[in-house]
Amino acid sequence: MSDFRRLSDTMLASPQLTLDDIARARAEGVGLIVNNRPEGEAEDQTPGPAIEAAARAAGMAYTAIPIGHQGFSEPDVQAMSDALAGAGGKVLAYCRSGTRSTLLWALAQAAEGRDPDEIAAAAAGAGYDVGPIRAAMDALSQRSEA
Repeated sequence: MSDFRRLSDTMLASPQLTLDDIARARAEGVGLIVNNRPEGEAEDQTPGPAIEAAARAAGMAYTAIPIGHQGFSEPDVQAMSDALAGAGGKVLAYCRSGTRSTLLWALAQAAEGRDPDEIAAAAAGAGYDVGPIRAAMDALSQRSEA
């Protein structure tokens, strides 16, 4: 079973999901699963289409916003913001370790004007460090205030 980490009342981050994690996600009130892992990143990862089929069969929505070695783009941040805004319940985002999912969530939150210090504290509480994207969070937060 994957380790679902709470970032907020409506947001969870996790390492790679398996099909066995889908029922647990549904039981915890997840309405949307966000896959932030590119297909084929590792031979042992559960394919995204298999996670999507299981999620949809369990009554959950699914979207993929793959984040590879190129890092985060503005369209990625906007896609995550849109996914979060349209979610019907809790969101569970996953990647290899949960870090990319957390960082993308943090950028989306900053772009929506949430306080970067609060975002950083929430991520730290879940065991994730937003230090590598802190400058981008600050810039997005300031831009949303303008």
